[in-house]
Amino acid sequence: MTSSFGKGCHLHLIDGSAFIFRAYHALPPLTRKSDGLPIGAVAGFCNMLQKYVEDNAGPDAPTHVAVIFDKGSHTFRNDLYDLYKANREAMPEDLRPQMPLTRQATEAFNIACKELEGFEADDIIATLAVQARDAGGRVTIVSSDKDLMQLVGGGVEMFDAMKNRRIDRDGVFEKFGVGPDRVVDVQALAGDSVDNVPGAPGVGVKTAALLINEYGDLETLLDRAEEIKQPKRRQTLLEKRDQIELSKKLVQLDEATPLDFTLDDLEVKDPEPEALMAFLAEMEFRTLTKRIADQLGVEPPTIKDAPAKPEAEPQEDIPFDASNYECVRDAAALQPWLDQIRERGWVAVDTETTGLNEMIADLVGISLCVEPGTACYIPLTHRASATDDLFGSDALAEGQMPLDEALALLKPLLEDPSILKIGQNMKYDAKIFARYGVTVAPIDDTMLMSYAMHGGEHGHGMDTLSERYLNHTPIPIKPLLGSGKSAITFDKVPIDDATAYAAEDADITLRLWQHFKPQLHQVQVTTVYETLERPLVPVLTEMEMHGIKVDRETLSRMSNAFAQKMAGLEAEIHELAGETFNVGSPAQLGEILFDKMSLPGGKRGKTGKYSTGADILEDLATEHELPRRVLDWRQLSKLKSTYTDALQTHINPDTGRVHTSYSITGANTGRLASTDPNLQNIPVRTEEGRRIREAFVAEPGNVLLSLDYSQIELRILAHIAGIDALKQAFADGLDIHAMTASEMFDVPLDEMTPDIRRQAKAINFGVIYGISGFGLARNLRIPRAEAQGFIDRYFERFPGIRTYMDETVKFAKEHGYVQTLFGRKIHTPEINAKGPHAGFAKRAAINAPIQGTAADVIRRAMVRMPAAIADLPAKMLLQVHDELLFEVSEDAVDATTKAARDVMEGASDPAVKLDVRLVVDAGQGANWAEAH
Repeated sequence: MTSSFGKGCHLHLIDGSAFIFRAYHALPPLTRKSDGLPIGAVAGFCNMLQKYVEDNAGPDAPTHVAVIFDKGSHTFRNDLYDLYKANREAMPEDLRPQMPLTRQATEAFNIACKELEGFEADDIIATLAVQARDAGGRVTIVSSDKDLMQLVGGGVEMFDAMKNRRIDRDGVFEKFGVGPDRVVDVQALAGDSVDNVPGAPGVGVKTAALLINEYGDLETLLDRAEEIKQPKRRQTLLEKRDQIELSKKLVQLDEATPLDFTLDDLEVKDPEPEALMAFLAEMEFRTLTKRIADQLGVEPPTIKDAPAKPEAEPQEDIPFDASNYECVRDAAALQPWLDQIRERGWVAVDTETTGLNEMIADLVGISLCVEPGTACYIPLTHRASATDDLFGSDALAEGQMPLDEALALLKPLLEDPSILKIGQNMKYDAKIFARYGVTVAPIDDTMLMSYAMHGGEHGHGMDTLSERYLNHTPIPIKPLLGSGKSAITFDKVPIDDATAYAAEDADITLRLWQHFKPQLHQVQVTTVYETLERPLVPVLTEMEMHGIKVDRETLSRMSNAFAQKMAGLEAEIHELAGETFNVGSPAQLGEILFDKMSLPGGKRGKTGKYSTGADILEDLATEHELPRRVLDWRQLSKLKSTYTDALQTHINPDTGRVHTSYSITGANTGRLASTDPNLQNIPVRTEEGRRIREAFVAEPGNVLLSLDYSQIELRILAHIAGIDALKQAFADGLDIHAMTASEMFDVPLDEMTPDIRRQAKAINFGVIYGISGFGLARNLRIPRAEAQGFIDRYFERFPGIRTYMDETVKFAKEHGYVQTLFGRKIHTPEINAKGPHAGFAKRAAINAPIQGTAADVIRRAMVRMPAAIADLPAKMLLQVHDELLFEVSEDAVDATTKAARDVMEGASDPAVKLDVRLVVDAGQGANWAEAH
């Protein structure tokens, strides 16, 4: 069949991705009113298409045009080099559902829309450009992508729509220093950090151009590399030849891409008004619809305002019905779900396991949901009932997909960067999948969305969120698993019951996502979620799975030593009491303190027994030795039971390491909470507490490296409250506690005693937390009047702090929340309460912006850290408040220290410019105690 494309024809090839990303970043977030669907990028894309049509309606109008898109993320280049484009950031989640809409928009404008699996848009553009040129036509590539510059010449030019300028051979030479025919040679040498093309280390574009111009082409250069006089450059070209040749294959566009259409299919067509109006109306683009309707001379369709939906009922028209949930038992049944997920671009996913410990729990089944009301469950390792199966309860139940087969089918989808995986507490599921060799990315997390919007208002568990925002009570787990000694694990739950429960979880998760996602920008927490919450999930996943090595023998020796010391303290306590009694019994201790010794403050509870909590004993400790010794005994008892004994049980038998789990939503202020085991509350004020850290050790050949923010909360306080004296002290590098003591107590710095400095330190940190005279007296074990005097003088010396406190409480009462410097909203629902809660709520509101900002800073540092240390033999292991702990090869300590310190000290930039510089202290050692 003879083609009509030839001399006199003019083909325009539009780089669709460039249009989309330009549209996305140029406009603020926009959602469709009827359902909250993100449409900002679609709106911008349609405006750009319309402008393109208007600008190309003259005598030089194209005869043929197509918008070319990328399809999927895996291409033949990934088969050549598996790290190709590995550095690319995940597509923004609110852009992902808009991608298929941009295709629909192109078709609505009646412009050819082309993409091809396994090939990049650039390859399609290259093939079409060559075909059109060879046929005698002209080609204009509407893009500024440097990779396409290798096509310029012989009737092919580029047009940068953003800068409204054409790019010809001279423009290419200006960019690369060579002509278009040698662009790939320069790119092969220089590499490309964006696409992760390795190139020749140390060779940039300018150097590459000089070399290519001198030797003619890349092959000649590599063949004659021995002639190069500069030793380092010569060595690089000789040693990295294979890498450079691979790089050329990666940057060379495929001009023979197997297309399933011809140039004739790209002929310019006028838009069909009815189809275009229908699409624009569906998107609810009122202004653009009217403008284009006027241009086409048609009546614009009516776009009705969507009725406001009750906040708690975003899906009230779709009931939860277990009969709509499918049990997927084989690959044939799974395939339609996979197809639907790929078409949609997102999926809610949930795992069912044999326990809550992600490092040892086994995968039992997986649930998926793409549309509210329909979901599926894939049973994998449910066990047969012992009464139904001759082989006993360890045999697998019938009617399940083999685990390996299911994971093989799901792995490409779960790892596909073009498909969003939605979960509730996604870190748990990510760790489960990771243990089975599946890296889940990118993700969205409904728990974290709720936390970003409603931190401090309520809990963020699925049941709470479902009841509060969906008006639906989920199927409870307890009736399925039982309780006590008769409790079973999920693999023993009958598959039909498991399907209803698990599929509903995925259904709820998707509905919560649809409810929360459009609200993020409405309550102005999109940045908090996108920069502080969501990207922390993969960071913590890797940290938790790596764990930290703990020496069991060291812990055992400490347990024995603590037991002996506790016995000695018991003897002292018995001597002070004048009789023996069970020191661990609150009832017996109360009788000794208040009945026998007649100490003040004895209060009986509802059971008639005296209260002997830590607060009671702290007060008594200022007056008598016995409660002091009891407090010491309790501390040792807690250290022994909570750490030196319990940590031994937490050592994973497979890894030999302890794997704590971090709760991202564990504190209203943004601080992480460490659980199972809690490694953040190991006491460091006592010698015994510090010794526990000796049991945390590095592997042979490594050291532990600790980097700790120095007085970060005081620095943030100085900035927020505008305290010039504190700012100057930090700028001058003064000992801030000594400076405070000197200011308050009129003691010259050279006459400062450790005791006065300790008191000032307690006041510095106490005031931040809104400490009372009563609390400070307890901490310092001094009379209450003296402690209150310290606080009063503190406010006299630093009046800015009182102003900050008053203004913060006022703001909280007016708005119901306070904010960190990064925009995190911390809700204060009890700020207007009366009675005993009032004081606590005020102190929490005062502290939250300071502690929350410090938490945000270290979160930002953690998110940026993996990229900073990626090329170093180092792993980030733990986060403990203001400290990050790393395990580092002995020969990489200096490099890691510098890289990590740079990240931590610059973590507030560019979002927040602090008046006080952040400072990070570093230490190293064979164990954590030495490092810190």
